[in-house]
Amino acid sequence: MISVVLALLAAASNAAASNLQRQAALSLPQQEQFGPRQVLALVRRPVWLAGIAALIGGFVFQAAALATGPLALVQPVLVTELPFTLVLIPLILGGHVGRRPWLAVAAMTGGLAIFLLSAAPGVGHDRPSTEVWALAATATVGAIFGLCAVAYLFGGRGRPALFGVATGFGFAFTAALIKESTMILESDPGSLVTSWQPYAMVVAGLCSLFLLQLTFRSGPLVVAQPALTISDPVAGILYGTLMFGEDVRTGPWIVLEAAGIGVIFLGTVMLARTPLLKDSPST
Repeated sequence: MISVVLALLAAASNAAASNLQRQAALSLPQQEQFGPRQVLALVRRPVWLAGIAALIGGFVFQAAALATGPLALVQPVLVTELPFTLVLIPLILGGHVGRRPWLAVAAMTGGLAIFLLSAAPGVGHDRPSTEVWALAATATVGAIFGLCAVAYLFGGRGRPALFGVATGFGFAFTAALIKESTMILESDPGSLVTSWQPYAMVVAGLCSLFLLQLTFRSGPLVVAQPALTISDPVAGILYGTLMFGEDVRTGPWIVLEAAGIGVIFLGTVMLARTPLLKDSPST
């Protein structure tokens, strides 16, 4: 239960970060290509720095959640970031939340409950070997580069969806590195400084953050957000079960698990179509 509470706190912190970063993006020229120049412009804005502070808080809560619970549980709970984003929009960006968004929140919450109750993720007991990490990193980087290449080559309305999936993979892999780092910290705190996992975690997190900025500037949020929201927990479950030996129910339970993910996706699409989200500027 404590891991669920911590994951919810992480989602709320990430939602605050998204809203603050969106507000900072209001003053950026929307016609310019996103790159280092615009990153430097964002760094000069206190509201964007506040968003980064909230993002760091989300990281701390997520690390604590992964230290006490399985990856296959924590990552799905993080989809509540989108409902939290909706709650915070009137406070940070202004606006009125109507009835339709709350129906979407109810759908997402119900879908998440269905998935978690049917999957019943269990704590894993495996520590991935260096070879497993190398294979996972190669597959993840290859998938991200492939998705980004297709997005740039073909463009269109599918571009933000492809970037969204790539970003979801990046954040899920970062979460796997966070979990491994917390396991090292628990077993041998002194070896954390000399281990490669924490440094790889920082690199993966920064690359995922850049992908997130690129995703939200590549097209409509209604296309990008569902892809990002679903790909992160699905990839997290795969990393948890294949790398850490976490247990997830199979057999007939898969039908309910798929139904839960489907309802979450439906709620995400409904929420992303609301004017409050669709018309807000991207980070």
